[in-house]
This record gives sequence, C-alpha cells and structure tokens, in this order.
Amino acid sequence: MKSRILRAIKTVVALCVAVLCFLAFFKHTYLLKFFDIQFVAAVQSSFITVSVISLILLAFILILTLIFGRIYCSMLCPLGIFQDFLMFLFKPFYKKRSIKAQKHHLFAYFFAAILFGMVFGGTVFLLRLFDPYSIAGNALSGATYGIIFISVLAVLVFFKKRFFCTNICPVGAVLGIISRFSLFKIRLDAKKCKMCSLCARICPTGSIDYENHKVDNETCIKCFKCLTHCQHHAINYSLPESKPQPFSPKRRQLIIGGTCLALLGVAYKSGLYLSQFIAEKIKKVIIPAGSGKLSNFANRCLNCNLCVKNCPMKIIKPATKDVPFVHLDYGKKYCNYDCHKCSEVCPSGAIKRISLEEKRRTKIATAVVHTDTCIQCGLCVHECPRKIIVKEFGDFPQIDADKCIGCGACASMCPVKAIAIEPVDEQIILS
Repeated sequence: MKSRILRAIKTVVALCVAVLCFLAFFKHTYLLKFFDIQFVAAVQSSFITVSVISLILLAFILILTLIFGRIYCSMLCPLGIFQDFLMFLFKPFYKKRSIKAQKHHLFAYFFAAILFGMVFGGTVFLLRLFDPYSIAGNALSGATYGIIFISVLAVLVFFKKRFFCTNICPVGAVLGIISRFSLFKIRLDAKKCKMCSLCARICPTGSIDYENHKVDNETCIKCFKCLTHCQHHAINYSLPESKPQPFSPKRRQLIIGGTCLALLGVAYKSGLYLSQFIAEKIKKVIIPAGSGKLSNFANRCLNCNLCVKNCPMKIIKPATKDVPFVHLDYGKKYCNYDCHKCSEVCPSGAIKRISLEEKRRTKIATAVVHTDTCIQCGLCVHECPRKIIVKEFGDFPQIDADKCIGCGACASMCPVKAIAIEPVDEQIILS
C-alpha cells in the first residue's frame, strides 16, 4: 500500500507540472511560478538577484534532494516528465531488453563541473544548451534547437531509457551527488529477493543491480516503479535501519573529486573570458525591460522562451544565429506601455522582477525621427504613451530623447517608417 501511495503522489505531482507547463507555454496562464524552482534558474537567480526568495527556492531544491533523493528529476523537471511519457509510449518495445544495470559514466561529473564552472564565471552560454528546463522551454515554444534536441532524445530514450538523466545531464549529476547522502533511499532486501530481475527490467535509469542486491541511489530518480512491481516486497523506500557508516573516501573518489574541482576552476576562468568575449561580440539589439546591461543579459538568458510565449504583443523573439538570446523585434508591433509580463515570468533573474510603474520608466531604447522621409503627419505625437513628442505646425516632430523609453509605439504607427528605434547598451530607470 505504501509503495502505491508513493507512486500515486509522484504521478499526480508530475501531471500537475505537465499541466502547468502546458498552461504557461500555450495558454499564457502562469498560475504558479513553479519554473522558479527549476535548478539552473534557481542557481542563477540566487547569484544575480541575491534575494531571500531566490535563495530559499534554491535551498528548497537542495534540502528536498538531501531528504528524499532525486525526486526532482521525476516530478519537477519538464524534460524528465517528457521522457517518462516517451517511455510509456515505448513500453511494448522494452520487454526483451537487457536487464543488466547500466554503468554510470564519469562524464556527467566532469561535464557538470565545466558547465557550472562557466556559470560561476559569468555566462550560461554553454549550460543553456544542455539544461533540461531550457531544452524543454525551447521545445515547447517550437524553437528549432529544442525540436532537434528532443527528437534525438526520443531516439536515446527508445534504446537507453533515461540515459541522458544519468550520464549526461549536468543538473542530474549535481543532484545525484547530493542524493548519495539523502535520508530516504531505495533499498533491496537480499533475504526477500527472489532474483526474478523484474525490478531491473523496469528501472528507467538502470540503477538496480539485482544480482548483487544493490541500488545506485545516485542515479535513481525515485520513480517508484520497482516498489510497485516487486511481488515479494523486497524493495523499500525508507530511512536506514541502522546508523550510517562514516564516510570513508576511496582513492578513486578522491581522484574524481580532485579532477572535478580542477575542471571547475579552469571552467570558471574560461567563463570569465567567454562572458567578456560574448559581451564584445554581441549584436546591438533591444532587450526586455528589466534586463539591465545588454552584455550581462546575453550571458544570463537561459533561452527557456517562457517570455517569448507569454508576450501578448509577440515582439519577444527566440534566439537566432546572429542573436543567441531572446530579444525584441519591433517589425510588426511595439512594447505595450501597460505590460510587464516578461518581467513577471522570467525564472532566472535575467529579466529582473520590476513593477509596472518601473517598467514604464525603464529606458530600453531611443526613438529617432528621420526627417528625410517624415511626412509631418503627427500620428506619432498622439501615439506616444509618455507624451514626450511635440510638433509645431509645419515642423518635424521633436522627440525628447532624455524621456523616451523606446517602446516603439510611435514607430509602429508611422505610415512611412520614418522613426527608428535605437537600442541602448544599458537600461536605466528614468526619474
């Protein structure tokens, strides 16, 4: 009964997350800011905003893992839930697969050390390519990279189930290390086990070595399938029956740990150089209000595309080859003066949470009138929400550049496209 309850809880939570994902990306209804507890978003937000809330959210994930193990990967990660769905579809093809436990490769540790080292160095440029939340956001928003990635992932799931989570995912590697010391663990009772191998066959991560009665709780994502399928009640999820043995590091573990620390240090230094290189090479574009300095935003945006899907004016565009982060495009519309949705939904702190009043005073660009094409119709004067455009009879419109926030409303209404919106390097809040 206990195993069925655990499985039911896991399923219900995962379904709720899936529904919230659907609402956020397709119905523009961000009911709960649960994306704020996506691991990479929480880590970066803690470093950028250094707010009590962001630190609490990060602590919540770490404590949750330290108590219950890697339940984050099966209940809260959108990409993990998607893989569970794929495995449900592929279930008929798994019946005759190998039942040997998968070998956990060291690549995941080293890869995570490199990617997170660069994050600490100041850029998520590489991490956002492999962060499960960013990948899920890309896919849900229809971005090319996301579609390609999950297509490849689907093939990997077909042959190796959740191999990505245990051997590649940088988030999984970090949470896996923490799970080593979790209070609750999956345990296999050698006295009750009948060596039927059923648990090993259904384990999506290959974490069960039934022959030696061992469970790798570092790679185990706590899906609880083994608990509900074991007919002999040989598997349980519980606290240790006796006091845990004191930690005694082996030579191999010390070498691995030392290598990871070395890679972390090198990656940190590389991240400093890479962030500076990106800052120097980025194309000058307009970015959402609350993003601050253009070079910082380029290194902080996770490209999860949540702001892209939730922008009511549809002017926030996904990353492109020329601009590798989300940005504003005034080609057809403008930034609504009475909207700050992107600031509300960004989970990573790349777009800071600002009030609507602050947004209305945030200078993200500057409007400029080209007198060689202007027909002096005066429409821009009436369309400016800040009323900082004036026009005398017979003269060209005059824009007060010091008060213009660059919302683009004037340019959008100009019938001859005589107004250009020039980006700024760093946003400021006007008085």
